[in-house]
Amino acid sequence: MDYRRMKNDGRVNYGVANPGYVQTADTRSAMFAPPVPDTGPSAPPASMFDNVPGYEGTVAGGGGGFLPPPMPMNPTPQPEAGPELPQWNIPSISESTAREAFALWVSSKCCYSSAPVKDGVITNMEAFNTYRYRLETFTESRLTEWSHEPYNGQPVDAYAQTPPGPWDIAAGAPSYFTDSQQIVKVPYTSSMKSCHVCIGMGRRPCKDCAGAGNKVCWVCNGSGYRHGNERCNHCFGRGRENCPGCQGQGSKQCPTCHGKQQLLVYINLTVKWTNNSDDYVVEQSSGLNLDNLSKVTGKELFKDSQYLAYPLMGFPDPSVVNAAHSLISEHQARFSRTSRILQQRQTIELIPVTKVTYSWKGKMHIYFVYGNEFQVSTDNYPATCCCCTVM
Repeated sequence: MDYRRMKNDGRVNYGVANPGYVQTADTRSAMFAPPVPDTGPSAPPASMFDNVPGYEGTVAGGGGGFLPPPMPMNPTPQPEAGPELPQWNIPSISESTAREAFALWVSSKCCYSSAPVKDGVITNMEAFNTYRYRLETFTESRLTEWSHEPYNGQPVDAYAQTPPGPWDIAAGAPSYFTDSQQIVKVPYTSSMKSCHVCIGMGRRPCKDCAGAGNKVCWVCNGSGYRHGNERCNHCFGRGRENCPGCQGQGSKQCPTCHGKQQLLVYINLTVKWTNNSDDYVVEQSSGLNLDNLSKVTGKELFKDSQYLAYPLMGFPDPSVVNAAHSLISEHQARFSRTSRILQQRQTIELIPVTKVTYSWKGKMHIYFVYGNEFQVSTDNYPATCCCCTVM
């Protein structure tokens, strides 16, 4: 590259894109052409997406929201009465089971003394069996959005025929009550358009040097000299160096079209299957925090799964019956507007809760054993070390 001084104007042209010019070493001050600003669009223009029949409200980025399902062609099947509900209670656990669960809990705590377990005397055990009602509604929802990818010769089928409606496209549903998602390219919506980011050029101004192709030398800070009159060896006295980000070209390959200049634009259909679940736990006066019950299982008394759940009839606890009626109505109103209900399932568990009162060193203490897992909870374990906090 020729770095000879240009005629009578004291400037040197470095032969890079949008070149900068530096004055001779007499003044040692640098003067450069202004950088090229990055003025490319941040989003595709609305005109880029032509309206497709049946998809007029589709936008880029999925801002159109979930599509309401069409009215069913056949009459909605009526829910069927579920199986009869058994009426039974779980007996209180034995004293040995309560003591074993207590000992296991204490052994899991750092620095807890086992003396209350070994020497404590159980004086009372009271069962507080607790019902948990759960309603699950398995739904399918659909969302469309415009998408694009670099054009590499993919088939272009827009307007070859009318595309199928969003709810007419087949999608393989997973097992009931399992969350899943599937993305499908809508047939007959693909078209080829110029890239909106680089305006079909295939390249974008380099952000590192703002399109100049060169940057101020970091060694001499643009002066061309170091330590007085010593010429900078890094930039050879130029005061600038080629931009490493673009290798001095002033531009980079467009990240959107990957230099192809064209994009394949099409509609994506996102199908989501969601298991929506709500619980209702009958409060008892045992004193156990109900949040603890969310971590354990109970003994299943009742399970019924069908297209639409049938309200409970004849259950001995009226609060469970009322909760079932309320949740079933709420789920059908909430989810039928933006999704298709595929299946509902309702279950009732009886969670065993035993309140254990014991005496140790002349004082009374309480702990709870609950769930099929025999979990333990207590707020006043009497033998912790001074550095421990009771959980």
